[in-house]
Amino acid sequence: MMEKDFIPEAVVLADGDYPKEKTFARKLLMEVPFVVCCDHAGAMLARHGRIPDAIVGDGDSLSAAMKKSFASVWYRVSEQETNDLSKAMRFLLVRGMKKVAIVGATGKREDHTLGNISLLIDYMHMDFDVRMYTNTGVFIPCMDDNTLDVGEGKVVSIFSFGAKDMKSEGLKYPLHDLTSWWQGTLNESVSERITIRAKGDYLVFIKA
Repeated sequence: MMEKDFIPEAVVLADGDYPKEKTFARKLLMEVPFVVCCDHAGAMLARHGRIPDAIVGDGDSLSAAMKKSFASVWYRVSEQETNDLSKAMRFLLVRGMKKVAIVGATGKREDHTLGNISLLIDYMHMDFDVRMYTNTGVFIPCMDDNTLDVGEGKVVSIFSFGAKDMKSEGLKYPLHDLTSWWQGTLNESVSERITIRAKGDYLVFIKA
């Protein structure tokens, strides 16, 4: 599932669960022109039939054989202040690619999953137009007022990152200021489009 006006310039493949067959995340990996992999994810992509356009990371999960095989597309970033996902995003930013889909960023470890999801807010403030596609849906970082084409009858969850004065149109359960992450989960769209009005940052998850 993808909004009509969101056509990514690049995909970042993180080293979480590889997108399952017949998911939109897997489709993106095969169709978007430029794919950046976070370290060992490059081997996974190659195993599934596509050569990475770039592999970015500190190299700690790359074998010597992989480093040799992918030497022409491996960009080593040794600093340890950020994770490989953020290194890949900075790689794209320097090259002027700001419309980005992230896949493979969830699963395997819950701490990595939560960290990667929360980073979407940071990427939004870095001026990225970014989405994170999982095997079950899509996370969209938002700020202030937004109208989204989600389709009628979709499960929609909203997670506040300090947003205030939250209101909604097109949701079954009217939105209000959220003090805990669970409070905005498992809502439902009652129209093709939903509108969220707020002051501040929040994440929207739309179940596929």
